[in-house]
Amino acid sequence: MGRMPKPIETPVPSRAELLDHLVRTRIAGDVATPRDNNLSHYRKLANGDRHYWLGLELGDRWTDEQDVLAVMAERCGVVDDATHRFGQDTIDPELTVAALDRMAARLRKAALDRQSVLLATGHPGGLLDVHRATADALRAAGCEIVVVPQGLVADEGSVWQFADVAVLERGATLWHTHSPQPMAAILDALAAQGRPQPDLVVADHGWAGCAAQRGLDAVGYADCNDPALFLAEAEGTLQVAVPLDDHVRDPRFYDPMVAYLLAGAGLL
Repeated sequence: MGRMPKPIETPVPSRAELLDHLVRTRIAGDVATPRDNNLSHYRKLANGDRHYWLGLELGDRWTDEQDVLAVMAERCGVVDDATHRFGQDTIDPELTVAALDRMAARLRKAALDRQSVLLATGHPGGLLDVHRATADALRAAGCEIVVVPQGLVADEGSVWQFADVAVLERGATLWHTHSPQPMAAILDALAAQGRPQPDLVVADHGWAGCAAQRGLDAVGYADCNDPALFLAEAEGTLQVAVPLDDHVRDPRFYDPMVAYLLAGAGLL
């Protein structure tokens, strides 16, 4: 038997309460990521810098940074004004909650069908416990949480599973990474062992991008300076991209969001 899930102690907020919470904690609304940083990342993606493609193959479809900005305004809620180049940028909390609702629907399907799910994060300082709580709830609903093969290496680090969440470790530290290589190592190792690929991947950064690019069902979280996952959602490669600041001041700020997500998925 799997271990018992850690109980969700945070009350489930209403939609209105969650919207208020997201803005107060700067998960959405006026976020910490500055406008010039966002635009710089959009430009680098458009110029073909693979670091910003997050494991996706974007070809020549997004070579105009204004097209990237238009998608980010539509799906993330950044300021839709190309002349606004410095200062405050935004994430629309309504878009965050709408994306959480879409993610909840996919998690509900995973639970009903008792699917296998792989969870991973390139942002362990902010999102590790978000994924851990999701894994606990899915396991309690009868899903298989995919066990990562042992001995994997990528990007001069080790690919480990910590609290049911795949992470990159270097020098006894869980690593912040945008790279798709750790996810590629996992999926390649599963195939080499004759094990099936996950039915669903719940991740962020290049972990989500790599899984989506390989044709797996994938949902993920993305900040307003990580446009690739929103472009992938627009193209139908990634099923859901949830816009949020992926490293706010206190990771506990995400707890009400997780409670809302899991309640919406029928997992509480």
